[in-house]
Amino acid sequence: MKLLDTNGGNTKVKKSMISKAVRIASLSMYPDDIICPARNIAGCKEMCLVGAGRGAMGNVVQGRMDKTTYYHKDTHGFLEQLRKELFNFQKLCKRNGVQSVARLNTISDIAWERHEIPQEFSDIFFYDYTKIAYRLTRMPDNYKLMFSYSPEEDYQKQVQEALKTDVPISAVFEKEFPLNFLGRPVIDGDQNDLINVKAGRVIVGLKYKQVAGVRREDQNLIVRQAA
Repeated sequence: MKLLDTNGGNTKVKKSMISKAVRIASLSMYPDDIICPARNIAGCKEMCLVGAGRGAMGNVVQGRMDKTTYYHKDTHGFLEQLRKELFNFQKLCKRNGVQSVARLNTISDIAWERHEIPQEFSDIFFYDYTKIAYRLTRMPDNYKLMFSYSPEEDYQKQVQEALKTDVPISAVFEKEFPLNFLGRPVIDGDQNDLINVKAGRVIVGLKYKQVAGVRREDQNLIVRQAA
């Protein structure tokens, strides 16, 4: 089983490969309470984007489930295979004269720095979204994060911790983007995550997108603005 997609199969990742000077490897697993530890307090478990786009296809779902099972049952073997694939990806990018980039949490929230994965591949630029605020100040130089906002009451301690950092915070808006939110300027984040993740103390505004199988009124992660 191959772990990494290096051909832009993930729609969001593909959008960020706008330059021929960049190639992105991504890892898509099937989320659970272990590899997405904040999903319950953030209220994103039911409306997770795991079913968006190609994620609704049966073979894609099974492939993601198989990777998650592999990670849980044989973490050492999983990490060794991931290292081999990243090594080969890094070599390929060097041979082709492009910057190697990796997003290992397309739908998960694993602290890869604890496994020293980004530390071992200093030539690869790693980026991810996270809902775990303590990670934001503990990252190696080649691994950048965006914090994912949620209005859930139980999650506000995480939000306040994130606001103390210079890390960009992403938020989904129901209507047009406001000029400011949470005391920070709002930028249009629907273009390129490689730009967003380096944007500093801003709110990365994301446009509301319908999640299959979830009613609009139940999509609790949306920032709902007054009419």
